[in-house]
Amino acid sequence: MSEVMWFAEVGMGDVPLVGGKNASLGELRAALTSAGVRVPDGFATTADAYRSFVAHNDLASRITAELDGFRSGRTTLRAAGEAIREAFLAAEMPESLSEAIRTAYRELARASGVEELAVAVRSSATAEDLPDASFAGQQETFLNVVGERQLLDACRRCYASLFTDRAITYRGLKGFDDLSVALSIGVQRMVRSDLGASGVMFSLDTESGFERAAVISAAWGLGELVVQGIVDPDTYMVFTPLLENPALAPIIERRRGAKEQKMVYGRGGSARTRTVATSTREREALVLSDADILQLARWATAVARHYGRAMDMEWAKDGETGELFLVQARPETVHSTRSASSFSVYRLTGSGPVLTEGAAIGGGIASGEVCVIRDPSQMELFRDGSILVTEMTDPDWVPVMARAAGIVTEHGGTTSHAAIVSRELGIPAVVGTGDATSVLADGRPVTLSCAEGEVGRVYDGVLPFEREVVDLGDLPPTRTRLMVNIASPEAAFQWWRLPAAGVGLARMEFIITDAVRVHPMALAHPERVTDPDARARIDEITRGYANGSDYFVDVLSRGIAKLAAPFHPQPVIVRMSDFKSNEYAHLLGGEAFELPEENPMIGFRGASRYYDPRYRDGFALECRAIREVRSHMGFENVIVMIPFCRTVAEADRVLAVMAENGLERGVDGLQVYMMCEIPANVILAREFARRFDGFSIGSNDLTQLTLGVDRDSGSLAALFDEQDPAVMRMVAMAIEGAHAAGIKVGICGQAPSDHPAFAEFLVEHGIDSISLNPDSFLRTAQQLARIEAVPAG
Repeated sequence: MSEVMWFAEVGMGDVPLVGGKNASLGELRAALTSAGVRVPDGFATTADAYRSFVAHNDLASRITAELDGFRSGRTTLRAAGEAIREAFLAAEMPESLSEAIRTAYRELARASGVEELAVAVRSSATAEDLPDASFAGQQETFLNVVGERQLLDACRRCYASLFTDRAITYRGLKGFDDLSVALSIGVQRMVRSDLGASGVMFSLDTESGFERAAVISAAWGLGELVVQGIVDPDTYMVFTPLLENPALAPIIERRRGAKEQKMVYGRGGSARTRTVATSTREREALVLSDADILQLARWATAVARHYGRAMDMEWAKDGETGELFLVQARPETVHSTRSASSFSVYRLTGSGPVLTEGAAIGGGIASGEVCVIRDPSQMELFRDGSILVTEMTDPDWVPVMARAAGIVTEHGGTTSHAAIVSRELGIPAVVGTGDATSVLADGRPVTLSCAEGEVGRVYDGVLPFEREVVDLGDLPPTRTRLMVNIASPEAAFQWWRLPAAGVGLARMEFIITDAVRVHPMALAHPERVTDPDARARIDEITRGYANGSDYFVDVLSRGIAKLAAPFHPQPVIVRMSDFKSNEYAHLLGGEAFELPEENPMIGFRGASRYYDPRYRDGFALECRAIREVRSHMGFENVIVMIPFCRTVAEADRVLAVMAENGLERGVDGLQVYMMCEIPANVILAREFARRFDGFSIGSNDLTQLTLGVDRDSGSLAALFDEQDPAVMRMVAMAIEGAHAAGIKVGICGQAPSDHPAFAEFLVEHGIDSISLNPDSFLRTAQQLARIEAVPAG
């Protein structure tokens, strides 16, 4: 019987011997060292060693008796678990096992050049890290363990942790027999991340299941605070297919977290670790450089490729050497087990006041009464089917989480342990609200929504909602290319499974409103903002950047890249900003740059702004962002579209300004489209077509300007009809003119989604593509397939 094995001696075939965690560490060291992946060395006790420990102390009978008492109702889970753990902690370590651990520890210390080495002591169950059960956080980990005495104590505590309340509950949920699961202990050289940083990484997007992205969470110090959800970490996302080109940096999200605390080594005695406040500099700085982010993403890709599945990893950065290490890797167990051809779509059909918001976990919606639990000692007060509200949901909360309809926490990020378990249990959660326990009163009816993108919201009252199961296997093929209109980067990830031929309309102004929040000219010329309150808010928003222009380009470019990534390499048509003057004025600092207009809908908007001194510098920033997306990040599938271009001369002026700003049509494959939405665009279609690579018919503005109906006017709403014969003739003329000039033409209005007859009309006239709102994609695709199947005439 082998009681201790080195990581170099084990691989994934040894899960029954050393558990999933330790088998994976050995596999990583053996298979991926050549790929540059660094894994700290260590050793593992075996399952046989655990069984020897149990037999030596006759613990099986005690375990059985206590659990029988719990399951028959004679005692509580807490009492049964506590009794079993106390029995483990009082048990004697067999001499042969004790000596084997001591000997291996001394050898590991000598190899590191020290007498007493700081190690991490991790639990690795033999039923752990399986494709359908992660067991993440169910057993204990002990950090900064120094010396043989501390090591043996930590090993005994690891054995006892196989019977924490959360571990007992989780095994019951997954159908594992308590006595058939053994525990291996991993002893691994500590990386000095107490002086550096650490975090969690996934080889897919944890919310949408999008498999071509690596998601990284990062915080200062040891990683336990990230895993437990105590700290709000930085979050980074990388589009992994473009990593094959070392000249590109496809970091599509880079979000700074609060990082108010960090875990570091203890100062001696029994305190192995301690939690301290971070400095102002640490809170305001990004934890990882772009080089570190890209390196970790490459490792995530290599690990997932080796295992042939999505992976959940933990990493650490040594503060002394600056080196990165992987310290854990296990299969991702939520999206990997779901069908790729079907998914559920939730929609709120009612509205109410928003009480609090945070990061959305899962895409579901849940209603129920709030049940505030501030401390684990109060968990027995939880009411089944309630919305659990607490400061954080660490692994001890699993028994309660499994009984909740939804979960709301004040702390934690999207890769915290609480988020992982919520996804695995299929329970929607809103994490990191900052104020949930103070604003959500116990017993209050609420609706928790994670169906609105990355932001999860808690609404007052029980709101109605719908759930639709979308089966892509039922989607028939169509000759007409079907694309999607995408309102935000978060929405793009929600709909990545749709078999769309790309994005027909992505509105840049939506990203500016939601993410940038500041008027582009206020960032290009902050000296013109005279309102001191606005100046102060702009300074706060742009903190950490050299200037406001760099902030605008960074935020906008990453928003566009994140929107483009799910559909790469299909075309993504990004319309340059088309705010009206009244809409621009509402942006922070906007009042200094916008003059009142009687009718902004046909005023200073679209192309007329781009070459005008009043906005030209703002447009230059938009061009810089597009260049960043295409050239630095590598999204050459992004096509630029110019809106509301009134004359051919104006088209020439806009194209010239774009070329001055590094966006020249035809250079590096850049295509430039035009919104065909003004009657002049239709009448002079061939002239405009000589200047652009494609048209996209904007049916809303074309209807407005053909019929002379202000589309914002409620009193004229009955006259606004996209199926009016005059409008439909305009559409037909636009299609004919584009094809006569040899360019593509599509439509991105709502009409094809709402009116089957209008869709039939478009198909009959040979439109190349129809861009739909995602929630109508399936229905319209089925309608188009039926239309196309009917012989003409």
